[in-house]
Amino acid sequence: MTTSTVKTNLLGLTQPEMEKFFDSIGEKRFRAGQVMKWIHHFGVDDFDAMTNVSKALRDKLKAIAEVRGPEVVSEDISTDGTRKWVVRVASGSCVETVYIPQGKRGTLCVSSQAGCALDCSFCSTGKQGFNSNLTAAEVIGQVWIANKSFGSVPATVDRAITNVVMMGMGEPLLNFDNVISAMRLMMDDLGYGISKRRVTLSTSGVVPMIDELAKHIDVSLALSLHAPNDALRNQLVPINKKYPLKMLLESCQRYMATLGEKRVLTIEYTMLKDINDKVEHAVEMIELLKNTPCKINLIPFNPFPHSGYERPSNNAIRRFQDQLHQAGYNVTVRTTRGEDIDAACGQLVGQVMDRTRRSERYIAGREAKAADDLPLIAVNRI
Repeated sequence: MTTSTVKTNLLGLTQPEMEKFFDSIGEKRFRAGQVMKWIHHFGVDDFDAMTNVSKALRDKLKAIAEVRGPEVVSEDISTDGTRKWVVRVASGSCVETVYIPQGKRGTLCVSSQAGCALDCSFCSTGKQGFNSNLTAAEVIGQVWIANKSFGSVPATVDRAITNVVMMGMGEPLLNFDNVISAMRLMMDDLGYGISKRRVTLSTSGVVPMIDELAKHIDVSLALSLHAPNDALRNQLVPINKKYPLKMLLESCQRYMATLGEKRVLTIEYTMLKDINDKVEHAVEMIELLKNTPCKINLIPFNPFPHSGYERPSNNAIRRFQDQLHQAGYNVTVRTTRGEDIDAACGQLVGQVMDRTRRSERYIAGREAKAADDLPLIAVNRI
């Protein structure tokens, strides 16, 4: 009876981990850099194609290692250029990755978990509950897949993906080690060479892990705030009951202080009709954030079935934005992108939906927006 050897997936290994792997098989450490370039710069998953690696080493690698990304179930392209990939991970669940183009910038929104345990009331991902953490290979594999999809291999200066945000499915800080490894690969010159200013981790507020984050990495930080007081945030973002606003903002301030640069916290605020969109909420928010250098990103709610919430009118959004502007805050309104393929913020559910249903929702949403009497000048920030 023979036992099959479990192969090491090289896709998710950071440079130190890759060097350790080659040490362990009796090879020189410089091989790590060679193989990483083939994987991440050229999108290669076939060892035989790695032409500057000796045939003997290629044969050895084929026996004990592999380069395996998540399985692509589907790729959809929106009428506005947004793309969404549904990929299947080892647990059998599907997660979603979204690419948002805007001018010379292309932002990839990456998932960290299948489902989510935090159950924010306005997010469709949370309604699934938690299924599994993604491995480092499954997290960075989303960047690898998207990069190859755009033909950005071999690597060029003018890349389709200029920014990566950990704002997809799941809470990144609850899959800490794998997310840290993947973000290191995003920034490594042997990986994707993305500036630390252009890699952003978004959290709903896992306070101990925000403090831990500062010990490992210096990426940009975004806070999913969504409410200006504890009573309301307890309803919308249940983790607030454990880590209330004062504690949360203090942890964010500590993290930002470690960066040692003029970088500010990004505040994400999903606007819900008659829930958190009133002028008095804006006034509370101004007071709450007075000691936190930040920029504010307002996100009009993107409807999904049975959510119980609605998108505010453009007038309400404009009033809220103006109130914050008058207090001196840098405020933008995120343009809704990819609605026709269910790729908008808060809509990611990790499943392939019926195209007719998508189209009906998209048209209905467009008709509702057209009824607003004051247009918004909006900017997609992520």
